[in-house]
Amino acid sequence: MSVSVIPESVTVTEVCPRDGFQSLPTNIPLQEKVEIVNEIINCGFKQIEVTSFVHPKAIPQLKDADELLQRVDRSNGVQLRALVPNLIGLERAIKAKVDKIKLMLSATDSHSLSNANRTTFDAMEDFKPLIDRAKEAGMPVSGSISVVFGCPYEGEVPISRILQVSEKYAGLGVTSISLADTTGMGNPVKVRKIIKAIKKEFPEFEFSLHLHNTRGMAFANALVGLEEGIVNFDSSVAGLGGCPYAPNASGNISSEDLIHALHEMGIETGIDLDRVIEIGKKLEKEFPENSDSFILKAGKCSDLHLAPKEQVKLG
Repeated sequence: MSVSVIPESVTVTEVCPRDGFQSLPTNIPLQEKVEIVNEIINCGFKQIEVTSFVHPKAIPQLKDADELLQRVDRSNGVQLRALVPNLIGLERAIKAKVDKIKLMLSATDSHSLSNANRTTFDAMEDFKPLIDRAKEAGMPVSGSISVVFGCPYEGEVPISRILQVSEKYAGLGVTSISLADTTGMGNPVKVRKIIKAIKKEFPEFEFSLHLHNTRGMAFANALVGLEEGIVNFDSSVAGLGGCPYAPNASGNISSEDLIHALHEMGIETGIDLDRVIEIGKKLEKEFPENSDSFILKAGKCSDLHLAPKEQVKLG
């Protein structure tokens, strides 16, 4: 029996400003949003998914994407990533001087039609001019595959389908791919099987995991990812998040839960956990119905308590 090797360090990308904020029932005022993003930047994240350049009518919570990028503090060199659905969104992203873009794609036609009103491979046909324009602008491009570990409309997603989508990405020259458990349907056995298969076929790709904790399986799935050599993970402060186009899609694995667990295991992230927790507390107070975090409830393992005094024996 082979022993899995856990990496010494990983990169955690904070996605709350995009995935978290888009799922909230109300809009966060721009200035407050700028302050939150700046606080996140100061936690030591190397990369933050800061917004999405979608049409304001599609996701009104992110209508201020252009202004947000103008106002946030970019002095410490953090890479600001944004989702881009089309050429119009890309031109906005270029003008806003985003550092990196991510393409949105679903593994199944059902979810793709719900999310983008296009089948999966029709949506990919639209990617080529977008990727060409990004290359012309000197902007790195990463890809994503939603509902990899289970689709709320079709159920199990065949591995052959995921490999087909990855092959299409390879043909477009996109080799940095996020594997998303959009509605939390993954389990450790399934996650291991898919990662093994996709890494075998595409050893040159850089894969990341974007895990939702819908059914409490996110960290178990993250651990399997670590054992299979994944060193890039997405997470969201206070566990905010959820796909607007998938039923019952709850939040991402919380950043404080993931980072705390990694640090307890001796895995470096370069992130100041205490600062992340403080941001999480603020968001939890403001959006109690949308937050989901064990650390915000229980605290860190290192948060010790005064031992009870010796009880006086009676009688």
